[in-house]
Amino acid sequence: MLLRHPSSLRHDTGSHPERAARIVAIERELEARDWCGFEARESPPATVEQLQAVHPPSHVERIRALAATGGGAIDADTVVSAGSWEAALHAAGGAIAVVDALLGEDPARPRRAASLHRPPGHHCETAQPMGFCLFNNIAVAARHARDRHGLQRVLIVDWDVHHGNGTAEIFAGTDEVLFCSIHEHPLYPGTGLPSERGHGAGEGFTVNLPVPGGSGDETWTAMVEQVVLPIARSYAPQLILVSAGYDAHEQDPLATCRVSDEGFAAIAGSVDRLADELDVPLGLVLEGGYAVEALARSVAATLEVLAGPSAAAPVATGPRPPVVERAIASLAGRWPAVMPPV
Repeated sequence: MLLRHPSSLRHDTGSHPERAARIVAIERELEARDWCGFEARESPPATVEQLQAVHPPSHVERIRALAATGGGAIDADTVVSAGSWEAALHAAGGAIAVVDALLGEDPARPRRAASLHRPPGHHCETAQPMGFCLFNNIAVAARHARDRHGLQRVLIVDWDVHHGNGTAEIFAGTDEVLFCSIHEHPLYPGTGLPSERGHGAGEGFTVNLPVPGGSGDETWTAMVEQVVLPIARSYAPQLILVSAGYDAHEQDPLATCRVSDEGFAAIAGSVDRLADELDVPLGLVLEGGYAVEALARSVAATLEVLAGPSAAAPVATGPRPPVVERAIASLAGRWPAVMPPV
């Protein structure tokens, strides 16, 4: 199932990189591929109460009031227009609808679902919109999975090139969410060091996997296969959600990583196989990606993988990238499963 809504086009950011052309390009590509075999539906809006499960009332009201008066700038990067309130409600509502579709009682419920909306969400903290993001859509969805469906363990894999600081901050104190982020560093927002591991009950359940600029398919796929997947198996999630950003693409103007269309398909295939192995549902929530044609192709490549039978796991053909070796060494104490068999 694919969740979408025309309000995404009414979040007017002008010539901003996070602009309506992103959704136009994605939908054009998916229509040409018959929606990759998915059923496309319009998303419902999130309720204020659902947003307030993550964000305080003052935050929610700030966005509503700014949109109601015609919009304005939250900061140098983050814009609200007259149409942004409706768009943001449906972006969060689409992520919630993914969870409801995957976890519902209908025996014909889908095994995979995706929410393709803007504005994105993973930079938005509990009480601070930032980084193009007004509400944290995937955090709202994960909290809904707990509150409405009673889940106790949700895995969020964030493959956007920018660290999902908002998601990390929201769930830093809980073990109900395992947050694994692969991201370029140094890069906006400047967070996401391996030493940032959560606190209290959440100590160790934030897993930051920074990679250097220029990293391509080999590094990104190895980080997923050799670090994220072993940790995820140990955690035994009841649901997998992906913050699916495509700005690590080699054509993206806002970062310097070198992931290809095929690389994103391979990453998606790894996470898809994990969901099959653990017999849990998998949902995607769109985040970044600003080379619009590359974004559209990569989203389509991802969905084609999820729509089909699980592909065979990639075979490692060379030494591990050094950044993957360092990640394994730093995490082995908390997550012994990352250590390769001897």
